[in-house]
Amino acid sequence: MSEEAILKVENLKMHYPIRGGVFFRKIATNYAVDGVSFYIKKGETLGIVGESGCGKSTVAKSVLRLYEPTSGEIKFAGKDILTLSRSDMRKLRQDMQIIFQDPMESLNSRHTVGTILEEPYIIHGMGTRNQRRQWVLDLLEKVGLQPDSTIRYPHEFSGGQRQRIGIARAIALNPKLLICDEPVSALDVSIQSQILNLLVQLQRKLQLTMLFIAHDLAAVKHVSDRIAVMYLGKIVEINDAENLYKKPVHPYTQALLSSIPIADPVKVKRHEVLPGEVPSPINPPSGCHFHTRCPHVQDKCRTKSPELRPVSPQHDQDWLVSCHFSERFIN
Repeated sequence: MSEEAILKVENLKMHYPIRGGVFFRKIATNYAVDGVSFYIKKGETLGIVGESGCGKSTVAKSVLRLYEPTSGEIKFAGKDILTLSRSDMRKLRQDMQIIFQDPMESLNSRHTVGTILEEPYIIHGMGTRNQRRQWVLDLLEKVGLQPDSTIRYPHEFSGGQRQRIGIARAIALNPKLLICDEPVSALDVSIQSQILNLLVQLQRKLQLTMLFIAHDLAAVKHVSDRIAVMYLGKIVEINDAENLYKKPVHPYTQALLSSIPIADPVKVKRHEVLPGEVPSPINPPSGCHFHTRCPHVQDKCRTKSPELRPVSPQHDQDWLVSCHFSERFIN
């Protein structure tokens, strides 16, 4: 339950003003994240899935305060990080690290791998020069790279190897929370499974808590204990990973899971094709954001926004859905 949570996010909002005109005045607002709440227990992996542009990466970067949220509450290990000073936040970031989507963009191309991996220790004033060198070699071993990688530059590695370097840098300070922002989407399919398996191994070995963000539903299922589904800046369903795939309740989750291809040319799978396009976060629909595409829409959906609540009175806070008529869709 949420009392055990190492990370707790309440009603997180990230609204971007859109400016234009001669005086560069605010003319609209981009509601990128619009009231997201979730928690992650210690040692657990929470996956967040959704279409591109739904606000997944914005949530991740807001949790780290790489973006300053418009409003909401973010508590990590009992501390409200939105109230911390810059120096206090810098200290706390030892316990909160991120793996970015594009390893080439996130690594300094002018530095050797040894310099890149030693930098976190230097910034936080840890160890002697010889100790740091040994720690770097230990990191390379943990992620499956050779010791001579320290004298090479990022462009000399493949995409998968560069992502291993990014992972090594992220775990250098032994963080409690690791945020993975689409860590395999820029990699070849043949390499993705290797990186996912590495993350699972490190999570177990180092007892990491992880927030795993992706649009690849199969990848999220492989690494996650629970999964949250996002649509247009809001979470529409949260459930245990296995149960979510077996018994999706929200109509959007059902459509999303029906799009997963089956690796069997003989079997035929029915796909639920949603009508229309994803609305703009600049002008989201009133009421339920999904009502413009929902095959089960009712008048109430058009006027009242549903709360994220237990799917039925018999279920607890681990199975939540944002739908006025969720009881109808329970299998």
